[in-house]
Amino acid sequence: MRELKITPIRNGTVIDHIGNGLALDVLRILGVPPLERDTSVSVALHVRSGKLGWKDIVKVENIELSPRTVNAIALIAPTATISIIREFRVREKRAVDLPPKIVGVLRCPNLNCISNQSEPLESEFDVAERRPTVLKCVFCERRVDDFLHHLA
Repeated sequence: MRELKITPIRNGTVIDHIGNGLALDVLRILGVPPLERDTSVSVALHVRSGKLGWKDIVKVENIELSPRTVNAIALIAPTATISIIREFRVREKRAVDLPPKIVGVLRCPNLNCISNQSEPLESEFDVAERRPTVLKCVFCERRVDDFLHHLA
């Protein structure tokens, strides 16, 4: 059996234990593309995993994720882990975790919600349920469980 290796990255982020088939959605959250010239991206789809059965992996060079981006990933890939790579070594590794409140990550599906008007405020959702994840808009109380269609 021939094994293919993904090239190590000097600095950047590895998002591992993404649910099978969700890596492309994670790339969308990361805004990939567009990329800078010194940024490489590796995506592994449908990789065998002892923890999940099957998983996806995303490696992005020269990018560290903001807390807001990590929250967005946690919404669609709650089993994901994030490793920060510096000088080819894992310097920090943590599982994603939903905070009790999600701010500025999603748009409320209620078009009449004040967060969708011209008011200068960010969307804000309380985590109503963790598994399966359901959010509730703090302004209009609309419940949301389909996150991919509402990412800001």
